[in-house]
Order: sequence, then C-alpha cells, then structure tokens
Amino acid sequence: MAAPCYLGWDFSTQQLKVIAIDEQLRVIYEDNVHFDKDLPEFKTQGGVYIHSDRLTVTSPVLMWVKALDVILEKMKSSGFDFSQVRAMSGAGQQHGSVYWKKGSIQILKNASPELPLHQSLKGCFSVRDSPIWMDSSTASQCRALEKALGGAQHLARVTGSRAYERFTGNQIAKIYSQNPEVYKQTERISLVSSFAASLFLGTYAPIDYSDGSGMNLLQIWEKAWSKPCLDACAPGLEERLGCPVPSHSVLGPISPYYSQRYGFSPDCKIVAFTGDNPASLAGMRLQEGDIAISLGTSDTLFLWIQEPTPALEGHILCNPVDSQTYMALLCFKNGSLMRERIRDECASGSWDEFSKALSSTDAGNSGNLGFYFDVMEITPEAVGVHRFNRDNQKVPRFPKEVEIRALIEGQFMAKRIHAEKLGYKVLPKTRILATGGASHNKKILQVLSDVFNAPVFTIDTANSACLGSAYRAIHGLVAERNVPLADVVKLAPEPRLAVTPTPGAEELYRPLLKRYAELEQKVIYNPASSCLVK
Repeated sequence: MAAPCYLGWDFSTQQLKVIAIDEQLRVIYEDNVHFDKDLPEFKTQGGVYIHSDRLTVTSPVLMWVKALDVILEKMKSSGFDFSQVRAMSGAGQQHGSVYWKKGSIQILKNASPELPLHQSLKGCFSVRDSPIWMDSSTASQCRALEKALGGAQHLARVTGSRAYERFTGNQIAKIYSQNPEVYKQTERISLVSSFAASLFLGTYAPIDYSDGSGMNLLQIWEKAWSKPCLDACAPGLEERLGCPVPSHSVLGPISPYYSQRYGFSPDCKIVAFTGDNPASLAGMRLQEGDIAISLGTSDTLFLWIQEPTPALEGHILCNPVDSQTYMALLCFKNGSLMRERIRDECASGSWDEFSKALSSTDAGNSGNLGFYFDVMEITPEAVGVHRFNRDNQKVPRFPKEVEIRALIEGQFMAKRIHAEKLGYKVLPKTRILATGGASHNKKILQVLSDVFNAPVFTIDTANSACLGSAYRAIHGLVAERNVPLADVVKLAPEPRLAVTPTPGAEELYRPLLKRYAELEQKVIYNPASSCLVK
C-alpha cells in the first residue's frame, strides 16, 4: 500500500510547478510545465504579454488551465498514485486577477471528465488575458484610490500598503472604467491563487486573508473588505469578490472531475491557496521574530511581525500560517548588481579580494557611512552614491576597502532601519535566514549578523513557494485544533548556522544606525536639489 502524500502547487509567472511530499516531509515527486517552452501556442515571452505601451502586462488565463491539464497528464503517465493524496494547497503569483463570466460556475461544477479542463472552460472568462504583477498601467487609478481614502498613509494604515499599480483593486478599477460592459458580464473575480484553487474545488474558491492583503482592498486588521476601497474601485465589487477566509481554511473536498479523470480520492481536501510570497514564508518556516533575506538582483526581506505599523514603503500582509499575526515584505532594488559593481571597481572583480578587504576594516568603518543606489531605490526613494565621513560631511570618495565596508554595512543598516519602521523587533530568539547569491559569502553574512545582532542561517529556497504549499496542505488538516505550522514541519531539514554576532556588535551599531537613519533623510530623492555625487 502506497503511503499518504500531500501536493503543493505554484502557479508562477513563467511556469506551473508541483511537489509531492510524504508524511516525513520528504519530496517524493516534482515536475513543472514551462509556459513558453511547453505551451508555445500561447506565444508568451517569460509567461507574459508585454503590450505596446510597455506598461500593460498580461497572461492568458487559458494557458494556466492548460498547464494544469498537461502536468496532471505527465503525472498520470509517470505512474503517480493520485489516490494517496490526502490534501493539497498552492500558491499563485501575487496581485494577478481572473474574471469569470456569468454562468461559469455551472460549467466549472459540471466539467466532463472526458475532456481536458481547458476545453470545458474556454468560454468562461470575460477577460481573456489577466493583468499580472508586472503591470504598471494604473497610475491614475492609484491616485484616485489614495485620494478617496484621504491619502497614501491612510490607505496603508487600512490595507497594509499605499496604492501600487500592480495591486488588484487598481487593476479592477481600470477594467471597470475602460470596459464597463466586460465588468458587468463578470460574476466573480479571483486572484491567481483562488482561481487555481477553484479549478480543483469545482466551484469558486474564496480569497485567503494573506493573498487578499495584496489588493489595496482588504482591511488587514478586521480581515474584511474595506467598503471605501471597494467603492473607489468599482460598483458591486463585494459580491464579485466573495468573503475572504483564513489562509489555513479547508475549502472542501476535491471536485469529482479529478476523482473520475485521474483517480484522486474523493476525500482529498483542498486547503486555501495563497500568494507566492506568503507561501515562501511557510516554505522557509519562518517563526515569530525571524527575518528572511533574499540577496538577489534585488534584495527582499520577509518579516514575521506581531504588531505592524504600515508605512509608505513595504507591504504588510496577514500572516498565512498564523492569522493573528502579520508578515511584511520590503524590497530593495539595489542588490547584487550594486555589490558586483563595487567588487569590480574596488576588488578587481574578485569576491575573495572583496572579502579580504571587508575583513581588513573594523566593524563600524571608523564612522564612515555610504548610500549606494545606481538605480532609483524604492526603500527609500533615492538615487546616486552618497558618502559621509565620521563628522557627517559629504565626501567625493573613500579608499577601496572603506568603500567596500560602507556598501555592505549601509545595505544592511538600511534593511534593519526600514524593518523596524514597519514594527519589526529583533527578539532574543530571532534568526536571520539568508538565501540568494551573496548568502554564500561568509564575510558579508558576518556584517549582516553584527548589524542585526542575531545569528544568520542559510537555507535552500529553490522551491520555497511550492514546498510551503505542501506544508500548508498538511497544516490545514490540523490548524483548526490550533496546531502551529512549526509543529507540523519539525521533520523538515534544519537551516545551517553560518555566523553568530561578534560580541559588542549591538553597542557599536546602535549609534551608527541612528546616524544612518538621519543621513538617509538628506539623500532622499528631491527633484529640486538633484545634484548627485557619483
């Protein structure tokens, strides 16, 4: 008799991925469908269509449905035993939206197991090409929403974020204003995550609190739609969205379509799907006080926060694994490309030389501080390279080794300052989980550990959203009994301890962090005084 297993799905921008794990949390199956390569008939590039205005970015909804057909057929032909799947959950790229035409629920409920799903659903979508997170065509809708809510800060206080062009509410507002007829024909609007869950459920799946927090529509404190936000976007929006639910909710059993076509057990449970970033938080197994830092092209912070203070930068979302708490996302555009430029200029293009230079300077860099923004930064809004000596005077250049330390210390001090602005607190039990290219460099991680005064661990996150979805499938079955996710994933491999803070680091960096925050105010982008020192 085969052992029970759990599925995690990830409907991401470029591909659909699936992972199966057993009760020991071991990965027993994984597969993917790459949209451009495996479904060339949709003619996407990177899974998307970039429209002629260069601002509008969409993906064809039927491509996502067909990808599911293809991957399930691949699993079937490889002999995968669907009857052993006890539960599944999934993730979707955040902010994207799907528009179901009136009458579609009947087609979804009664899909014939003789046909692949994309054939049954081909007439179900009032908007064929879904707006996705890469879209930035809704500037006027964002301004209107902030105005209706009494300003950007008030909107952030209500929904966790100021108005962003990719956020779903603003995309819905654009569709309503440009195509009121299309909006009128729409009976349900799903996020990519709840759309994917609907395919498995055979009826409209609700939006979960966590992914729902990325719409500029959900009151993150009351966990209910904000009437002023809904009214500012489109009429009759509440009935088109349905009621949001906790992210650990069991939505119901799998649709009979899958039992009849693939042999799933009729008892297989569908746990609410969520966004890819929230699912990654589950996959990285963050706990209270933890912080995950992805050091990539852009640097992204994931924070677990008890009492958030929403700001004009970053995003506060409901926590997908504990609906009483929150998570925050902060993105810094000047990440690895900035580090690589300074490495090339100051360390002959060698990471070894870069690390030696970092070790040759003292923590605190003798009071020298720098801001390094080759491209317009979003956290904070600033551009250019700005160097300050210990007396806070602007200087045109630093010696090479001072430049290297100023860059790394500055990048990590900014991360701590902006995390704390959102309500994050470093706790005695805090762990920093580092991933991405720079997480392989121990000298860089030492600075990170010292600035935050917390140990740094490294983790492998190749499939964190997919794995997080599989973990959440198991968690959903026991969450009603208040079992925390941490108890469910005890058997998963532990992160590897990389470095611990140098004794005395907190005392050294506390005054520097204060100075850095004050100097940051001086470099924030002001078009009127834009004489940048390079």
